[in-house]
Amino acid sequence: MGGSETLSPEQVRAHSESARRVLTELERVVLGQGVVLREALLALLARGHVLLEGPPGTAKTLLVRALNEALGLSFRRIQFTPDLMPSDITGISMLTGQGSFTFRPGPLFADLVLADEINRAPAKTQAALLEAMQEWSVTVDGERHALTPSFTVFATQNPIEFEGTYPLPEAELDRFMLKSTLGYPDSATEDALLQAVLGGFEAAEPKSFGISRVLDAAGLAELREGVRRVRVEPSLTAYITGIVRATRDAPALTMGASPRASVALLKLAQASALVDGREYVVPDDVKGLAPAVLRHRVVVAPELELEGVTADVALRTIIDRVEAPRG
Repeated sequence: MGGSETLSPEQVRAHSESARRVLTELERVVLGQGVVLREALLALLARGHVLLEGPPGTAKTLLVRALNEALGLSFRRIQFTPDLMPSDITGISMLTGQGSFTFRPGPLFADLVLADEINRAPAKTQAALLEAMQEWSVTVDGERHALTPSFTVFATQNPIEFEGTYPLPEAELDRFMLKSTLGYPDSATEDALLQAVLGGFEAAEPKSFGISRVLDAAGLAELREGVRRVRVEPSLTAYITGIVRATRDAPALTMGASPRASVALLKLAQASALVDGREYVVPDDVKGLAPAVLRHRVVVAPELELEGVTADVALRTIIDRVEAPRG
């Protein structure tokens, strides 16, 4: 299965080269985060939203800014705070001099939206963002306003144990196609960052990134269409289903993943195959991306959590038990 028309070898090669050029540009700026960069790009190609979690200063914001530079899309950053209101992100209806109302779009009306520290926002604002992520539109005063075709949310959050944050509701977490985790860089990477700063790099100044524009909105749409046409054999869809369903029966978890996780894993596997220059999905595409798709959708049993068992540890055991298709 897959798209209605099989990709030609030339199309696969061209799409793969375009995606790899984007990754190459990102790796010049966001150092030591190769896995996260790839996951972010795959989600964008698969039309999914991304949750980035890590301590302050681990290049979460920089990643999205760099991605925007490589793609040449419209970009808005929203700093989430406890007093942020839904209208602050969706926009408002304003009374004109003629006595009629006109809509003034909020910062959600962009291609790439960076929702910074999303877990600091109140429930009403979270709900407004949830509608945008789910429907690709917002409703203001009963009027529906469509967002751009490229609209993608990259939300950042610090680990939950930090003060002043609120756990995201399960319904909202489920709307994120994947969750990438960022840690502190190793010594060599941190030293390379300092050398880049000495060379003129400033995280707050995109012009200092030195990133070449690789694609535009039309190029992104073409790549996304290519992803939809990647072939997925029935044995691979059964493998995806098997992994996701296994999370619902696992004793280590008190909550498993929803069918939306299966869809996310399918689409991301297609994107992974295309980036790697294949017109078909293989088991490793699925297995490699499963933790990122599932880690924010499952809940570890409290007694195991007290023993230090993380979602990733529990998931790795579950994933390894599901037999991958052969041949």
